[in-house]
Amino acid sequence: MTTLPPLTHPPAVRRPRIEDYALIGDMQTAALVCRDGSVDWLCLSRFDSAAVFTGLLGTDEHGSWRIAPTVAAGVPAPYADRRRYVGDSLIVESEWDTATGTVRVLDLMPPRDGHGPQLIRIVEGVTGTVEMTSTLAPRFGYGRLVPWVYDEDGRTAAVSGPDALWLDASVPGMEKDGAVHHSFTIAAGAWVAFTMSWQPSHAPAPEVPDAEAALKQTAAFWETWVSQLVYDGPYRDPVVRSLITLKALTHAPTGGIVAAPTTSLPEELGGVRNWDYRYVWLRDAAVTLSALLRTGCHEEAVAWRQWLLRTLGGDPENLQIMYRLDGRRDMPERELHWLPGYESSGPVRVGNGAVDQLQLDVPGEVIEMLALAHELGVARCEKTERLILLLVDYVRQHWREPDDGIWEVRGGRRHFTHSKLMCWVAIDRAVRLVEQGVLAANLEALMALRAEIHTEVCARAYDPERNTFTQSYGSAGLDASLLLLPQTGFLPVDDPRVIGTVDAVRRELAPGGVLVHRYRTEGRHVGMDGLPGGEGSFLLCSFWLVDALALTSRLDEADALFEQLLTLRSDLGLLAEEYDPAAQRQLGNFPQAYSMLGLANSALLLHELRKAAPVPVIAA
Repeated sequence: MTTLPPLTHPPAVRRPRIEDYALIGDMQTAALVCRDGSVDWLCLSRFDSAAVFTGLLGTDEHGSWRIAPTVAAGVPAPYADRRRYVGDSLIVESEWDTATGTVRVLDLMPPRDGHGPQLIRIVEGVTGTVEMTSTLAPRFGYGRLVPWVYDEDGRTAAVSGPDALWLDASVPGMEKDGAVHHSFTIAAGAWVAFTMSWQPSHAPAPEVPDAEAALKQTAAFWETWVSQLVYDGPYRDPVVRSLITLKALTHAPTGGIVAAPTTSLPEELGGVRNWDYRYVWLRDAAVTLSALLRTGCHEEAVAWRQWLLRTLGGDPENLQIMYRLDGRRDMPERELHWLPGYESSGPVRVGNGAVDQLQLDVPGEVIEMLALAHELGVARCEKTERLILLLVDYVRQHWREPDDGIWEVRGGRRHFTHSKLMCWVAIDRAVRLVEQGVLAANLEALMALRAEIHTEVCARAYDPERNTFTQSYGSAGLDASLLLLPQTGFLPVDDPRVIGTVDAVRRELAPGGVLVHRYRTEGRHVGMDGLPGGEGSFLLCSFWLVDALALTSRLDEADALFEQLLTLRSDLGLLAEEYDPAAQRQLGNFPQAYSMLGLANSALLLHELRKAAPVPVIAA
């Protein structure tokens, strides 16, 4: 019997916390599996499709699939006593100890190989005997539509409009009220498999999956993928888990990378800051690839580069900040009024109205990633070089305009400092590529433009009295994005203005010096972003603080802060978008690519700086 470590955060209340969920996926969609054995979130057939299990944003009546030890009617299902990922994979293993024995459940979604999405759940008896219950209650259309459930040739089908689910189980079950129920006893050494397959409802029934073969193939896939990673520094397990999660958020057919697999998990419990992150943000995807590239994942970079070329085409002038997985531009924002929201945090939204915002930092993020890909050996591509020149021209035409900023605020456009800084980065990286012979462009003109942007930012975004750059031209407020200043090369890392900015942001936006808020939302700052209420601390910004401290020669402080941030991960090593230090729980969409890549990039930076640090000489 495999011994699993105990859970580190036993739940204080019955309602699952965000970190009570495990991620499984097939690199086209993803499911969230709760500690109580319930799958409460799954979109089919891809990340941005409608959910068939939406209990995460409502109740079990909005769709779920629970497999757990049997309890009396009305009694909540017990939480697993132990759970873990099996090795370096996306296979989740959960164990329950009961009065009569111990049972294990394996949850996985095998990577697709000529078949549609499959969710496989394997129940294993470990000791004694345990009575088990499986209740599959699919609700299509984000929990709104009850399917037609029927038997066909010993298989169970659940059909709603264009969608069909096929359930195959090695024990008999029964259908009641649009759900499929199985009750069975599992003995030590026994094995029961449940497989659920999605198929268009007009298509023939899919083949019955081989659960045992799928388990082996899924484990082998992840073992092979992880074996290519080249990271050899400390914090190996957190880094690899982060990279696996980032890979899981990659849409294999197109190369697009979603910001998170969920929508509307709140940034404030009971608040309205609930957004749909199941799309490809150019910024998020570019920074995600920086972590993958630096650890040896070139294939993902090439795939995303092709996605980028297809998506932007020859028309960067109509650049959007985000796109659908296949490069489509439409994602109208609407509210799902029949869902109460996670812990009554409404409204639940699908689509994202920020798609129409102007964010002038995006070309800089994209060009920087493409330049990094070149530096790390990704083969040159003439189409990419043409795209970079088009993006440079876009920056040349628009950098003087106010924009909506990196955080997608809805309080009006301003001259955000981070946006101007990244316009400088776009031109600076283009200058480097020209100097390296990669780009054919007027070097003198580019250098003049770079100098012009630099001069304006230093003149209009810097507050000499407080020795800090500010959130926007002429503002008094600060912004956590200023922590990126040491990484950009805009000024030397030992420049007093850089150090002063890092210290000011830490002082004003990181109470306690650890958890960083993006910007202030209280007092005179209320409504600055066009939204009521507040939010938790932003985990990516906290990792940015680690990086900023490390780059400004405070490596010991950076190490200590990084160690503290690692303690905020779930027992499975996952991070949501934000963290509420008062409630001591994660907030926002989950798992969040930004947070996971922040962890990986900080670990890589700390390792690189430690290796480069001079070894102290001890006198004889």
